[in-house]
Amino acid sequence: MKIVSTNRKAYHDYFVESTYEAGICLEGSEVKSIRAGNCNLKDTFILIRNEEMILKNLYVKPYEKSTAFTPDERRDHKLLMHKNEIKKLLSKVQVKGYTLVPTKIYFKDSLVKIEVGLCKGKQNFDKKETLKEKDIKRDMERAIKNYKN
Repeated sequence: MKIVSTNRKAYHDYFVESTYEAGICLEGSEVKSIRAGNCNLKDTFILIRNEEMILKNLYVKPYEKSTAFTPDERRDHKLLMHKNEIKKLLSKVQVKGYTLVPTKIYFKDSLVKIEVGLCKGKQNFDKKETLKEKDIKRDMERAIKNYKN
């Protein structure tokens, strides 16, 4: 598994409660561009319409060596999951405060996959608390490293 891009802002803005793996419909030049690492998950989100999952606002830079038929760099992409998984996610998303956010895009063998996180929004005090915990953990690791030396 080769991770191409992660959505660190999703982990900052949301509590990721569970993750699911989904395939994604792409054009050939988009796959080559993603393989080169030219994609960004920032500000992406997922909608469920007509029992289909649609990834909105994924940025895939146009592949330099492609022909004149290059797709739009911010077009909507269909996510591929089983219908029963989509129905289960839809029932959870309809609960207040839950949303679907892509957290990672990666290659599994030769296929492009997206990790979809079922998330609950954080308040400002939650964000500050996680930053404090991260700082404390970093300071502890530094102290242990300096103690050993």
